[in-house]
Amino acid sequence: LALYASAIEAFPDNLDLRYNRALFVVELGDFAWMESELKKILAEDPDHADALNALGYTLADRGERLDEAFAYVARALKLKPDNPAVLDSMGWVLYRQGDLEQAASYLRRALDLAQDDEIAAHLGEVLWVSGQRADARAVWREALLHTPDSDKIRAVIERLQADHQ
Repeated sequence: LALYASAIEAFPDNLDLRYNRALFVVELGDFAWMESELKKILAEDPDHADALNALGYTLADRGERLDEAFAYVARALKLKPDNPAVLDSMGWVLYRQGDLEQAASYLRRALDLAQDDEIAAHLGEVLWVSGQRADARAVWREALLHTPDSDKIRAVIERLQADHQ
């Protein structure tokens, strides 16, 4: 945090530094600070797609204010329609809202664009919850070929299999 503070003091108009600090503080568990910082960034640049996406995804991941999360991610998606991270976020928001079919569609598109273990974990979870367990296992198996040490995939597999035993 001290390094971010120094960098932001030297470059106070650099929204990317402030955005990255917001992502860092949410990893430390300070959602309120992250939300506040991202909203300040959006006040200065309403089209900061990364801030819109991060705020929407984090709200959805926490299962909070899902309509608001959807609105943020929808705005980001208009700005970056082929961005795998934004497509993943939209899929995750839709999943949290209970729209499994649409969620899977966005997540498949995201995974087609980027072989990313977090996207694969999300798609696998949506498929699993919608009863498509063989498809979920296939997605995870394929992702583990690319990222064999993925904690994200292993964690979702363990959580879902424990929930359904």
